[in-house]
Amino acid sequence: MPALVTGPIYLLVLLVATPFAFLTGKASAFVTTCSIGSTSCVNTSRRSSAAPALFSRSSDSAGGSSTATSAAAAAELTAASVIKLKKVLEREYITFFDPMEDSWYSPSVSFVDPMTELSGVDSYRNNVDMLAGRTLMGKILFDDAGINLHSVTGGEVSETAEGKVEIADITTRWTLKVTASVLPWKPTARFTGISVYKVVQDASSTNGVQIVGQTDYWDSVNLQPNSGGQFHTVEKSLAIEDFLSQLKPGGPKAQAAAPELPYELLRRGDGYEVRRYPPYVGVQLPYKRRDEGFGSLGAFTRGMDPLGPAIMFVENSDVSDKYMMWPLSYAMPGQAEAVTPQDAAAKAGDGQWRTMKIVSVPGPAVVAVRPFTDASMEPVVRNADRELRGLLDRDGLVPKAGSEAAVRFAQYDAIFSMGQRRGEVWIELEEESEGGHPWR
Repeated sequence: MPALVTGPIYLLVLLVATPFAFLTGKASAFVTTCSIGSTSCVNTSRRSSAAPALFSRSSDSAGGSSTATSAAAAAELTAASVIKLKKVLEREYITFFDPMEDSWYSPSVSFVDPMTELSGVDSYRNNVDMLAGRTLMGKILFDDAGINLHSVTGGEVSETAEGKVEIADITTRWTLKVTASVLPWKPTARFTGISVYKVVQDASSTNGVQIVGQTDYWDSVNLQPNSGGQFHTVEKSLAIEDFLSQLKPGGPKAQAAAPELPYELLRRGDGYEVRRYPPYVGVQLPYKRRDEGFGSLGAFTRGMDPLGPAIMFVENSDVSDKYMMWPLSYAMPGQAEAVTPQDAAAKAGDGQWRTMKIVSVPGPAVVAVRPFTDASMEPVVRNADRELRGLLDRDGLVPKAGSEAAVRFAQYDAIFSMGQRRGEVWIELEEESEGGHPWR
């Protein structure tokens, strides 16, 4: 990259490396693979539908003794404390750690993420405040920082045969974004992954438990290939390279055809993303050529406010029709389904619009996408679909049954526009309850 760009980027990396540890923190040292729950390297991408009990007890051959009764009571109190701690973590993520509830952390708590390591509650809090723009340096460097919590799991409490109380690790799953406002083009970096909290009993406080270590793993660098979704540590240089790749200035982009259908980013993985889309309503028609499909849908939606992208559906048959759909509306938070625009419903299927059909797409739907920048020609699209299926298999994600019968792809740019194009292939995943993905 040009020298005038390289200097500020590397300066920014040095300045932001430490703040990124706000998500991290690990107990004392790097490990080969993560430990989630009470078993090393639990598959975090596919989960049993049966939720484990928060408190379990090993068989006690000397049952009824006062020692056993005391240990059981201690385990039950610890389980109650862990429930409170998980609610604390939810509050901290929702408020972006403002405030950070220090009493639940050991004064010497350790934090590790793929780029940084630090120790102590004060260091953690100061760097969170910097990343969130709550310090002078943070206001200069960053803007629009935020974190979205997807789930808090784990923390099961068990009692061993010896009467010892054990606490399984707590795991949070999240999406983080931050804009580097110090750079002229103001790039936004996004990270998704998990934080693994090491928790122990704490008899010295009224909380009953405390966090002694936290480790972050990024989906983009820490997912171990062909392990069913397990995480492992990697060289810091890979994490820095991943971060830098998001700060580079982009070239000229093709003009977007319409405002984009909103979604929630669940994973920024290596070569793909996973998103959650709300229910939406679109207008669909069969087409032979994409330019003709764009023209017909453009005429139909004149005076409306259609959304992007244009979504194409092509079955794996030479005699099947191809379909194109433009989203028209989507369900707002709290709504079970999208509202169909009345003017679209009145026109579709009648007269010159007889081939138009209003389609209601259920949701929320978890969709994996792989981008491509070439024109949406059949060989390009089918190759991207094959590549995405390989990436999903590598990372332990399961496509929805029957999805292999067709290719679904999206085009965001206006037809015949100039500049770098934006296309994607889409594959919907099986439900979380069916082991298709780990997001609740």
